[in-house]
Amino acid sequence: MSRIRSVATSAMGVHRRTVLAAAGAVSLSAGVGYALRPTDSQAATGAAEAPVAHSRQATAATSLAPYTRGTTLASVAAPRNSSGYRRLGDGPGWKRVVRSDLAAPKSGRAGRRTTLAAFVQFTDLHLMDVQHPLRLEFLRSTDPHAWRPHEALTVPGAVSLVERVNALRGAPVTGAPLHFVMTTGDNTDNNAHSELEWFMKVMSGGRISPNSGDPRHYEGVQNSGLKLYWQPDSTARDGDKALGFPHLKGFLAAAIREVRSPGLNLPWYSTVGNHDALPLGCYGSHGDPYLAEAAIGGKKLMSVSAADAKKLQDAIKNATDPKGAGYRDFLKAHARSMHSVTPDEKRAPYTSADYLKAHLDPAYQGHGPAGHGYSSANLDAGTQFYAFRISDDVIGISLDTTDAGGHYEGSIGTAQLKWLDKTLKDNKDSHAVVFSHHTSKTMTNTRPDPARPGERRHNGAEVISLLASHANVLAWVNGHIHKNVITPHQASGGRSFWEISTASHVDYPQLARVIELVDNKDGTLSVFTTLIESAAPHRTDYADLSQTGLAALYRELSYNAPGANKTLAGSAADRNTELVLKKG
Repeated sequence: MSRIRSVATSAMGVHRRTVLAAAGAVSLSAGVGYALRPTDSQAATGAAEAPVAHSRQATAATSLAPYTRGTTLASVAAPRNSSGYRRLGDGPGWKRVVRSDLAAPKSGRAGRRTTLAAFVQFTDLHLMDVQHPLRLEFLRSTDPHAWRPHEALTVPGAVSLVERVNALRGAPVTGAPLHFVMTTGDNTDNNAHSELEWFMKVMSGGRISPNSGDPRHYEGVQNSGLKLYWQPDSTARDGDKALGFPHLKGFLAAAIREVRSPGLNLPWYSTVGNHDALPLGCYGSHGDPYLAEAAIGGKKLMSVSAADAKKLQDAIKNATDPKGAGYRDFLKAHARSMHSVTPDEKRAPYTSADYLKAHLDPAYQGHGPAGHGYSSANLDAGTQFYAFRISDDVIGISLDTTDAGGHYEGSIGTAQLKWLDKTLKDNKDSHAVVFSHHTSKTMTNTRPDPARPGERRHNGAEVISLLASHANVLAWVNGHIHKNVITPHQASGGRSFWEISTASHVDYPQLARVIELVDNKDGTLSVFTTLIESAAPHRTDYADLSQTGLAALYRELSYNAPGANKTLAGSAADRNTELVLKKG
């Protein structure tokens, strides 16, 4: 690679660039058609317009000492008692593991290396409108983890994660300034306008009332009196209290109380996930009038038999109902069992165009860039993928791996695959980091896109093959599986890259990841990964139902959620790492 330099020595302020329209006068299938310059962001478009999303790099740090405070290198939440409902407290940090799967690390590299880029990954925030009528909470009768006791606290939990990032004074290994935050999808949970507004305000700053329906009262499964769900305000025994969950008077009033987000003090970019693109994360049709009306209506199904729940869950898992026709019929069949709730138009499903317009809204610009990677060209072309300049020597590429035909697994179309190939070729002198929601192993859904029925869809193996054919690809960063997994991908000719999959912020251990790219000046590169928790204290105080107290409770409840997978933190080799690569 040419032009290697340290971002720590290059502080760039906010500024705007105009890219000549001729530079972007390419078809969607042809791709970007130019090499991205610092701060440029380019979306694939069928029009002649060459859109630009404007960004900035973080101000250079006064000290480049490693900054580990607030990271999982220093401390990690851990249970204080050994059985029953587990209270959390401060636990020992996770050590860094050097991975030499793709290249041998050379001695003395710490004294030689220069920083190429440093950024933060958020993934699977799953901000939830928990009172939404279309939610599938009733599946808990067959699967304990289909509803989780902490779901009403996703907003204060996400705000606390923003506060953690804002408190970081540099990167954990190099001390370099952090460039930006990238979300890798499932930012919302039910594809509802209410949730989209909350997400934009969490990221860019603002006051959020995580409530819908009745503005004064919570209306949902947690005050239904049903023993299937934790009833926190009630002294009545339920299934979760039998497991040790507490009685917390005032919990629901606190959960829907206004929350204030400071917004990230860094620029942030966005990648779309299946829960952002599809109703309930799995149904491909936005055109069913019954489901659209049910979303904003006054009836909510809260309980069904275990046998009926299993039939519906199996249909979702096996993708036998990708357009939601079966779910519509299911709701109609159980209409007499529904509870009355306050209707709310804010719960309406949003389209991909709505998602783009929210990102392009100046009210949600925060620290930028305008559009958070997306542009008016994405809106015109109906696409949700783009490329952007991370630093002088690194580009970022955000993919749309959701399948509009339905189901929660992913794929990409031929046009996007060709665009990806051409973008990497046009920027062959820059290192590349690719972002997506789905992992390579979960890109198995090649159902046609209804908007492009004749276009072939491509799976994860095909994406791996394409990325491995480009020597400049360092990493593919994604989420979706809610688990930390780091996978080496070795190709012939010595070309290789790392796939970095990060745990969610909804399921314990509720993490995000700092990623640093460095040149070791010895023929190798290193990708450092360091996990971070939210800023909420590890210890909870049941008497503290403040915004911070709720964020701490969010973590502890998630640890104890019945049916929760206890392996989502991954192995030590999937957490805090140094991933060594040969320099292409």
